Amino acid sequence: MGEVVGSHDLLLVTLDTLRHDVAVELAAAGRIPHLARHLPGGGWEERHAPGSFTYASHQAMFAGFLPTPASPGPHPRLFAARFAGSETTADGTFVFDTPDLVSGLAAEGYRTVCIGGVGFFNRQGPLGSVLPGMFQESHWEPGFGVASPTSFEEQVARAEKIVAALPREQRLFLFVNVSALHQPNWFHLPGATREAGDSRATHAAALEYVDRHIGRLFAAASSRRRCFAIVCSDHGTAYGDDGYTGHRLGHPAVWTVPYAHFFLDPPTTPEPGAAR
Repeated sequence: MGEVVGSHDLLLVTLDTLRHDVAVELAAAGRIPHLARHLPGGGWEERHAPGSFTYASHQAMFAGFLPTPASPGPHPRLFAARFAGSETTADGTFVFDTPDLVSGLAAEGYRTVCIGGVGFFNRQGPLGSVLPGMFQESHWEPGFGVASPTSFEEQVARAEKIVAALPREQRLFLFVNVSALHQPNWFHLPGATREAGDSRATHAAALEYVDRHIGRLFAAASSRRRCFAIVCSDHGTAYGDDGYTGHRLGHPAVWTVPYAHFFLDPPTTPEPGAAR
């Protein structure tokens, strides 16, 4: 990452609450083509979340603890605070001397921008201001939140405006917390009802919705220079698995998450999925 930080724009997308098994199934079935074309080998990497709900997981990720590969380690990290005795800081790790990755990138000259989704990013109270407060610039409005059927489209439109307004020489770290998969998500599946509620099927439909628009986000993020992108879930969620519902609990459906990182090159032709 030492060669990437300072020369590339950076994009971190958390697909909040996305289950690993649903992500893998949809990629294998060809139901998320715009995401799958960027996934190494066309598939997701299985990892373990650093937390079981949004706040805990993002605090860890912003400290450099991205989801961990689901195999015995230690596993070198992409980003790490300078810390004596760290077993996962390697030669290729970007090491920062600030309390968190966001301020570490700001110290390297990056413009740090947050586009929030779920309530922990809404700045409507002290708790909802902690995570977005790490960034130089943060954006949230009700249309980005969990109750909006068009949340991701609105988040992407904001990202496009942010990128377009930046001086071309300004490096960018753009973080987007995608709320569409979080409950409630029943409205993403045609025929589903509020009364029937959310299900694994509506969760899958929400990921298909995100896939239809994520090409625009990738195109914006790579429109000025090469971009290094990380796309992952922060935690999964249970839909009756072994009697469990929701998250902030210790079940494999919650702790197991999909992860990918890849480079986005400035497109010479329109990105598939970039059109409205």
